Amino acid sequence: MALEDLTDGSLTDFGLDTNFRDAAYSWEPKRTHQFIMEIGGIPGYLIKTAAKPTLENGEITLNHINVERYMKGRSKWSAMSITLYDPIVPNGARAVMEWVRLHHESVTGRNGYATTYKKQISLKQLSPLGEVIEDWTLHGAFITSANFGGTLDWSGEDAATIELGLRFDYAFLN
Repeated sequence: MALEDLTDGSLTDFGLDTNFRDAAYSWEPKRTHQFIMEIGGIPGYLIKTAAKPTLENGEITLNHINVERYMKGRSKWSAMSITLYDPIVPNGARAVMEWVRLHHESVTGRNGYATTYKKQISLKQLSPLGEVIEDWTLHGAFITSANFGGTLDWSGEDAATIELGLRFDYAFLN
């Protein structure tokens, strides 16, 4: 029996909507190039790429006689990376370095307090019309690594970029 033969509403017997064919062609995918990330002190238009939050759940094994059962263990938000353009004005490296200095001041050797260097980051995915369709808030974000552009090359034509590794305490999908 073909799907076309089930036009009498009996598709619900298989757990499918009766308007399955219409629904299959009516959805709009999210696009990876339509996003805005906001980090205090770094202009949002400098952010070229950003990873979305990733959650890992640990597992606990419960051994009992001849069987094993499993339960969820600790939840851990994974580190993420972002890439920024490094223009002349505003200077992307200077904006990142200001945040780095809140973590650690190289001249004096002093480390900052977490309440000073941890930031709240907003990551918004947009519709084709520019409407916010997904809004993540990353709480307690700080820099784990900063690559201020890698290798300079006289034969290259690429725009200079900065790569940041970020760690955060938790994320929330608003």
